[in-house]
Amino acid sequence: MAQPTYQKPKGTADLLPGESAKWHYVEETARLLFSDYQYNEVRTPLFESFEVFSRTSGDTSDVVTKEMYDFYDKGDRHIALRPEGTAGVVRAFVENKLFGPEYQKPYKMFYIGPMFRYERPQAGRMRQFHQIGVEALGSESPALDAETIAMVIDFFQTLGVTNLKLTVNSLGDLASRENYRQALIAYLQPHAAELSADSQVRLEQNPLRVLDSKDAKDQEIVAGAPSILEYLTPDAKARWEQLQAALDALGIDYEIDANVVRGLDYYNHTIFEVMTQSPALGRGWVTIAGGGRYNGLVEELGGPEMPGVGFGIGLERLMLLLAAENASLPEATPVDVYVANQGEGTDVVALQMVQAIRSFGYSADRDYLDRKLKAQFKAADRQNARYIITLGERELAEQSANLKNLTTGTEISVKLAELYTNLPAYIDDVVEDAAASEETE
Repeated sequence: MAQPTYQKPKGTADLLPGESAKWHYVEETARLLFSDYQYNEVRTPLFESFEVFSRTSGDTSDVVTKEMYDFYDKGDRHIALRPEGTAGVVRAFVENKLFGPEYQKPYKMFYIGPMFRYERPQAGRMRQFHQIGVEALGSESPALDAETIAMVIDFFQTLGVTNLKLTVNSLGDLASRENYRQALIAYLQPHAAELSADSQVRLEQNPLRVLDSKDAKDQEIVAGAPSILEYLTPDAKARWEQLQAALDALGIDYEIDANVVRGLDYYNHTIFEVMTQSPALGRGWVTIAGGGRYNGLVEELGGPEMPGVGFGIGLERLMLLLAAENASLPEATPVDVYVANQGEGTDVVALQMVQAIRSFGYSADRDYLDRKLKAQFKAADRQNARYIITLGERELAEQSANLKNLTTGTEISVKLAELYTNLPAYIDDVVEDAAASEETE
């Protein structure tokens, strides 16, 4: 009987050591940068009640109708794996009453973690994928929208991503959208028979969703549709103009694209996408981040009326882009000190030595395969060790060890008792001083 083969599920990936170091670097870059903007990390469950996503994403969105991983658990509760981050974060905001007056507004949060959507896997698009996202709740200010956009641009530029294009649009307020909805229906109705089956359904249920269709024929038809910017109410138009003035003041280049509507129903007023061109992601301009304002979402999930704005970045797509652009990313963490030992009685001392080194805050490693010293030296080299401590039977008899700077080649003999009690002094002073002395001679 053939043995079963065990493989990861379709649309998932193993993140192996080396690659995970690159991901960690990108995630830490986000954490450090977002903290400069006073955002703090939030972690929400990987699954939520189905209604958290169906109420917020929209019953006619692709996320709800086609892509959700949902199921009934043993308590007959309708559960869904999170397909995006915003709804869960807002649910946590409401449930934990973070809207109270004792909390600073806007209340700024960011998240990093896996999301799940049942869709066709392709380059940078997986069934289990990862997002970095931010949410700022409690302010209507267009200046906050501009700051949010500036932060995502800042993040990409910090990582060395070039050739960015920012597109912005306004979906206006409820009155703007209702006025535009009627105009869009009037435009699309004569073309109804030519639309894809999905868009024919959307035309009846949510006409704005037709603008988001990926069908080539649909895109041809909507190219001639009226612009929502022509239907903004005076208040929405004033807000739209304030956003543009803020972006101009920050020196941020942008293009206005009235067909940008994003894929989820909770957006209103400002929406935006950050795009780039890279063969690694496909042809033409490809979206690598997107977001906008969602002023009714907190109320939709049981909280008070409170505005919000945020964005999401797909990490798989970003990592493909960084690899294609040969961005400077670490592959593995180098070891500070490698301990090489050979001979009777040295094994236990080497074990004690690596633990002592770690107690000083340095990283350390040693051989566990009983290899010859030459093989251990090669292992230290592969791990990009900065220093190596060598211990043999003779050194053990003398209660000493050799400490070598692998960058300069300088080597000294040090008493074991000194290494155990004062290792940093030898690493930071003695070895460096010896190297300087050799240069002087």
